[in-house]
Amino acid sequence: MSDAATSANITWADHADAAAVAAHLATAIEQHGARLLAVPGGSTPVAIFDKLSTIDLPWNDLSLMLTDDRIVAEDHEASNFGKLTRAFADSDAKLIDLTEGMTPPRADLVWVGMGADGHIASLFPTMKAPVQGDETSPLVVRTVPDPLPSEAPFERLSLNMAALIDTNAIIIVVRGADKKTILEQAIKEEHDLPIAKLIKAASCPITIFWSES
Repeated sequence: MSDAATSANITWADHADAAAVAAHLATAIEQHGARLLAVPGGSTPVAIFDKLSTIDLPWNDLSLMLTDDRIVAEDHEASNFGKLTRAFADSDAKLIDLTEGMTPPRADLVWVGMGADGHIASLFPTMKAPVQGDETSPLVVRTVPDPLPSEAPFERLSLNMAALIDTNAIIIVVRGADKKTILEQAIKEEHDLPIAKLIKAASCPITIFWSES
């Protein structure tokens, strides 16, 4: 394992249900002063959003930004921003929408999920996307998974790797035994899927929330 991965201080959480993740996020806000959270889209985070939105937090000082989104209208069922808006409709949190080429604010905490192919945000093992990583690369890029998944055949916007690791803390929330195996292999640098690149490049603490189902 590289020094970068070792210094990331990876911790496996004792509990991994929606309430545990929401409590972890609340602690980051209350005890560590996190004011901007970068959060994933999809169906899994919705239960966590529901728990988090019921906690008494300084919502008027908080901002939430997606790590990625599908390029669809906000009222489309596949819109992550639409899901985020509905989840926090009754709070005073500021919601930041992604636009291609924008320079987003630095997140205090970045929360990512992971696909069965090891992708994070909308950074896929194979994709059509601009070259990333140099000083001129935009932090929010347009990506196209290759192959395009039939269940979500949309182009995406995503924070690039530099934006994902420029934070005080990262949490990874995944479900399923197969994904745990991919994570363990990533920590050991046994592959170079996007999740492994994130873990290797990160210099902040990483907390992994894993559950079987």
